[in-house]
Amino acid sequence: MTEGTGTAGKPIYQRVLLKLSGEGLLGDKEFGLDLAMVERVAGEVKAAHERGIQVCLVIGGGNIFRGVSTAAKGMDRTSADYMGMLATVMNSLAVQNALEKLGVQTRVQSAIPMSMVCEPYIRRRAVRHMEKGRVVIFAAGTGNPFFTTDTAAALRAVEMNCDALFKATQVDGVYSADPNKDPSAKRFDRLTFSEVLTRDLRVMDTSAIALARENNIPIVVFSLHSPGALAQVLERRGLFTEICPDSDQE
Repeated sequence: MTEGTGTAGKPIYQRVLLKLSGEGLLGDKEFGLDLAMVERVAGEVKAAHERGIQVCLVIGGGNIFRGVSTAAKGMDRTSADYMGMLATVMNSLAVQNALEKLGVQTRVQSAIPMSMVCEPYIRRRAVRHMEKGRVVIFAAGTGNPFFTTDTAAALRAVEMNCDALFKATQVDGVYSADPNKDPSAKRFDRLTFSEVLTRDLRVMDTSAIALARENNIPIVVFSLHSPGALAQVLERRGLFTEICPDSDQE
């Protein structure tokens, strides 16, 4: 894993995975895709890519279909989760289209084979794409029900040997409580994986945290709503929370 502070204005990461929630693509809409938001996200990814950073993405599907909440209303959980996976493919194709309009070569790889619209997920091919300067978007989660796209993001970050997993959320880091509901919520600059688990901070699901912890991949939580936010956190500037291995805590 890449270490060090880097020179001023220069990112210290060589390869990162960016996890985007489906809700992050809603913009001002209540459902579906806000194309202006998709284009802005693509611009953020392009800016990182142009700095020589190898970028891969996992995108949720909650803006189109959320398996867990639908299953809670009585639908079979397995069927609901597969529908949610298909929603992530739709989002991935939308972001691919926006990136390629900006001149960034992009490949979508799906954990559920659908060769007419994207490549099947093949780890070595994905690594080769990034080495050739392409952005890779991993769709359809892990390809299995009962696993979230957070877990898929952590799994792909491990498989791709990423330096860090960047999770773009609706707020600028990890808080002790929901800052939208509790004005006294405290924002953390730095946490260990153990602290996240013991304090039950709902950053990502426990399977994702466990995967990152076991493989020493830090998680950086930030808000993508501010223009240039991704470029800033890649340079360790701006507001973000870093979740690091226990041994790295000062």
